[in-house]
Amino acid sequence: MLEKLGKFVAFMNKYFTLWIVLGAVAAYFDPAPFKPLSKYVSYCIMAVMLSMGLTVSVKDFQLVFSRPKDVGWGIVLRYLIMPFVALALTKILGLPPVLAVGMILVGCCPSGVASNVMTFLAKGDVALSVTVSSVNTLLAPLITPFMFTLLAGSIIEIDTWGILKDILKIVLIPVGLGITIRYFFSSFVDKITPIIPIVSLIAIFVTTSSGFALSADSFASVAWIAFVAVVLHNLTGLSVGYLAARAVGMPNYKAKAISFEIGMENGGLAMALAIAHLAPLAFIPAAIFNLVHNITGPAVATFWRSRLEKQQAEAAMAENTSLKKG
Repeated sequence: MLEKLGKFVAFMNKYFTLWIVLGAVAAYFDPAPFKPLSKYVSYCIMAVMLSMGLTVSVKDFQLVFSRPKDVGWGIVLRYLIMPFVALALTKILGLPPVLAVGMILVGCCPSGVASNVMTFLAKGDVALSVTVSSVNTLLAPLITPFMFTLLAGSIIEIDTWGILKDILKIVLIPVGLGITIRYFFSSFVDKITPIIPIVSLIAIFVTTSSGFALSADSFASVAWIAFVAVVLHNLTGLSVGYLAARAVGMPNYKAKAISFEIGMENGGLAMALAIAHLAPLAFIPAAIFNLVHNITGPAVATFWRSRLEKQQAEAAMAENTSLKKG
């Protein structure tokens, strides 16, 4: 039974972006059925965070002590690059205040859980990716509210402590619960691991579609500029993240991990916080980011993987030629 369900989940997850796009389009053209789903957004993100916790073991945090420099750079670069890139883009593009605060909120949120999968596909340092995303997520209650207030507080009034409480409730508690369950019931968690991704799919579908439904009336007027801003934010994060990691001395495979940790955001958390604390339209950057990074992430991972495989094939061919000549 679990095997069949696992195959179904794998099929659904393969077309993850398609389902999310279809939900967003449906919600935009017929918002009424999707608007009531907004009341469940925070619970959906809690479910995603619980799922993340179930896939993280205590061993994943060993890198904090065995490779503190790598992990430290991953954390510092994550919370330096994306928030300030978001702020710069709001100024350069002249975004309306409601979109500007939404962009900055996305930049201040921690890494997205999909970064680990992208790092694996790109043949990067998966252990580093898992550790950095886990630590960044656990640090989010301490960093995200205050970074957001610092960068966006001059644009709107921000309930810093309200955001902090929500992040504790939505992120820290579910992740901690997931890690605890995995620690004490690892054999059970191993059995259900193949079906865990469907939780994220359903949660992001509900979150994205409800957000588009809430902002459908005014979405058309800001869609173009919001899309441009988000694409630039995402691509800048991926490229600058990689270059910054290389600049501090990381080899290629580690830099790939840091690139995804910086360029892929926890858009779900940003959506939940935007719906709870900001105007509905502020949700749009997070919603678009959730779509965009699920397209650019796999594209970049595939490119890196293909390039590495080509290099390995060329090296093997050169070695065989050398042996034949010898």
